[in-house]
Amino acid sequence: MRVREGFSGTVGHTPLIRLESLSEATGCTILGKAEMLNPGGSVKDRAALGMVLDAEARGALSKGGLIVEGTAGNTGIGLCHVANARGYRCLIVMPDNVAPEKAEVLRALGAELSLVPPAPFAKPENYYHVARRLGEERGGFWADQFENPANFTAHYMHTGVEILEDAGPVDGFVTSAGTGGTIGGISKRLKEENAKTQCYLVDCEGSSLVGYVNEGTLAVEGSSVLEGIGIRRITKNFAEAKLDGAFLGTDREAVAMSHYLLHHDGLFLGGSGALNCVGAVKLARKLGRGATIVTVLCDGGGRYQSRLFNPAWLTEKGFSVNHQDLSFVS
Repeated sequence: MRVREGFSGTVGHTPLIRLESLSEATGCTILGKAEMLNPGGSVKDRAALGMVLDAEARGALSKGGLIVEGTAGNTGIGLCHVANARGYRCLIVMPDNVAPEKAEVLRALGAELSLVPPAPFAKPENYYHVARRLGEERGGFWADQFENPANFTAHYMHTGVEILEDAGPVDGFVTSAGTGGTIGGISKRLKEENAKTQCYLVDCEGSSLVGYVNEGTLAVEGSSVLEGIGIRRITKNFAEAKLDGAFLGTDREAVAMSHYLLHHDGLFLGGSGALNCVGAVKLARKLGRGATIVTVLCDGGGRYQSRLFNPAWLTEKGFSVNHQDLSFVS
């Protein structure tokens, strides 16, 4: 019998999918790590489980304890699943401008949810700092996904290894970053296997990371409609990344890609996964025909239906989504 042990045993070992339309258009083999097939629905299940297991091992978390985290949604969802499976409670702090579907899922999972107005990181009202304070006040375990090295380790020890097991050394890898755990862990593992693997960041508008990687500066302006990615500081997790360069991906490119993949490949992806596929096309064009490139399909589109797949929202934002080729990727 091949049986996995509960929720925790089901996280990971997601399939690597050949993205037919992108591969055919670029002459490369573009593969997507299907992280939306994790049991909690996103790549963040890996970080959530890794941080909880690490906290248990260190004695920072015991039965009946409280897990506290500030999140744009998916890490909180992953933590709630792990908490329910392993006997903990969850307090999740989230900006009140994220897709409402995420708040609904968190409430359904039994989280104590605190929605706070968006605020710059430098302000004490920022959701990250609110979560830290609440963790201290309530005597809970603050997961601190941005700075907790267990996040990076989960991808270094598992996600990166799975890619190598399924595809072997690849020519290129590209993904976006929020906490930096995914790009940090995978890029480091792939580079250790083959130093010639070209590892790239694809960054959203309003984030400092593309400027940091390419020019060494954190100066940036603007913002993005994409959730869970983009940041204006260098986290401990992102500092582990081994990168050869970075691309900027626009909101228009990502939104268009989410609809392109739905109608050409049958893949219903959220904005970060769509942006990663934009990055994969840009890396394919850079490396040339015949290259094998891996990216991350972070989560599904169901958590963004009220926005990315809502005709009224798309019209309001001025996004065009009816594309028959990849000319929308600059």
